Amino acid sequence: MKALILVGGFGTRLRPLTLSVPKPLVEFANKPMIVHQIEALKAIGVTEVVLAINYQPEVMLNFLKEYEAKLGIKITCSRETEPLGTAGPLALARDKLVDGSGDPFFVMNSDVISDYPLAEMMTFHAAHGGEASIMVTKVDEPSKYGVVVMEEETGKVEKFVEKPKIFVGNKINAGIYLLNPSVLDRIELRPTSIEKEVFPRIAAEEKLFAMVLPGFWMDVGQPRDYITGLRLYLGSLRKKSPGELARGGHVVGNVLVHESAVIGEGCLIGPDVAIGPGCVVEPGVRLSRCTVMRGVRIKKHACVSGSIIGWHSTVGQWARVENMTILGEDVHLGDEVYSNGGVVLPHKEIKSSIIKPEIVM
Repeated sequence: MKALILVGGFGTRLRPLTLSVPKPLVEFANKPMIVHQIEALKAIGVTEVVLAINYQPEVMLNFLKEYEAKLGIKITCSRETEPLGTAGPLALARDKLVDGSGDPFFVMNSDVISDYPLAEMMTFHAAHGGEASIMVTKVDEPSKYGVVVMEEETGKVEKFVEKPKIFVGNKINAGIYLLNPSVLDRIELRPTSIEKEVFPRIAAEEKLFAMVLPGFWMDVGQPRDYITGLRLYLGSLRKKSPGELARGGHVVGNVLVHESAVIGEGCLIGPDVAIGPGCVVEPGVRLSRCTVMRGVRIKKHACVSGSIIGWHSTVGQWARVENMTILGEDVHLGDEVYSNGGVVLPHKEIKSSIIKPEIVM
């Protein structure tokens, strides 16, 4: 079986982290985002993953060569010379996806974190006999999204309504698809949208079906959703494999700590925290709802909440970092400095407080 992951463009919403690496390689819960997806695909028998890329393909491929060996799965690239939207990349990668077997293939958006119920989706797809299956998820505010209107019993998709003003349903496209190869015959090699052009045509022929995603779902392509996604992911980990989570008197709630990280005396860590490899958390530190990436040092009695601390950065003694502060790679926040929603570009030294949310160039 094969799969295509739509890697896409520049990851502007996750800057300054994406100034250092392409977005799919930004760690989420101590693993590059895209590795979560590749592992889930491998687990249900996918043998080849094609990455649709139009930005920094060399960086991606060098990195993924390492994971190819680790996971024992073939990873190839389909490179766009111009952005082709969400359907064009399928036409471009046609030769890589079609092998004559007639088997369906998966397509995923690279920002999506979930429980990836892919085995259930394969069973669902085989049972309905249509041409395409999409995963949908329930949301509280459907007016912000494109809503999928479907028959509850069969899952047959009737239509799509973009950002509805009146309530038509609460299920939205979750960015995970299982498609028969015949879907590729519907797609031209040009910039085109699978959600707005291809799926509505298949739905009009009554060959598109939607499965409601069990468990959690989050598009983690922007900081606030990244932090929310971490909470949901760690909550799911608590149910599925609690042994992976940290334990001890200094831990509150769900916390993931890499085995090579060092945590000092008298710290209070959690809830919803991920601490990456090689991190040093000095005594008396307080961390909650945050990600601390590889090689970071948090000095004594600092407090970090609701924030992302990028690779090899330092947070000074008695510093306070909160309210969606994002430190890019190699940022050094001085002792006793306060950051309220500061977004700091890589390789900076911050000696004075950031009192209101702003970008520090």
